[in-house]
Amino acid sequence: MQILLVDDEVELADPLSRLLTREGYNVDAAYDGTIGSNLANSRSYDLLILDWMLPGKTGLEICQELRRQGKTTPVLFLTAKDTLDDRVEGLDAGADDYLVKPFELRELLARVRALLRRFNTPEVSVTANQKLTVDDLELDFENQVAYRQGRVIELSEKESQLLRYFMENTAQILTHAQIMQNLWSEDEQPSSNVIAALIRLLRRKIEVAGETQLIHSVYGKGYRFGIGQ
Repeated sequence: MQILLVDDEVELADPLSRLLTREGYNVDAAYDGTIGSNLANSRSYDLLILDWMLPGKTGLEICQELRRQGKTTPVLFLTAKDTLDDRVEGLDAGADDYLVKPFELRELLARVRALLRRFNTPEVSVTANQKLTVDDLELDFENQVAYRQGRVIELSEKESQLLRYFMENTAQILTHAQIMQNLWSEDEQPSSNVIAALIRLLRRKIEVAGETQLIHSVYGKGYRFGIGQ
């Protein structure tokens, strides 16, 4: 996921950028509204995090420009403005969420995850014979086979179960504990090494050379599934 962070408080922007990077996001940071506006208009982002008051051009102006252009990229405002009128003005400008400074980092991360799920989760289709499709990958769970770009991919029972769990939870971080609980009963809980090995085997099958990565490791958290995650 690509995030643009625009905030002129370097002492806040830099730690936030590092935090979001550790969470598995690709982050561009700008400290000036004009530069931030140029980035927002020249590159494709999944989320914009904008400070309200910025030198050159305000976050409000950046958001208004994007909405006039018909761009629907979600916008999260960070601001010290906390009156009801301020919030209404921000939302009327096209913002999707609003966080008042100072804020807890875990709340920021929760709001980022919620916005990305709401706006960027690919559609998962399920056919009558239990086939799931995400982007260019199709899973025939009943027959333990997947298809991608004309390839037929034979899967083991556990690989098929893992792939279905990933596809049913696209764009969400899945921890080792969640994967373990979903794939094994309480009587047969494996070590985390078994899960890592299973994911490595699945990657080799569904991500051959030249194909876009689907399974993404999120440092210290688990895994996220989907193109551009």
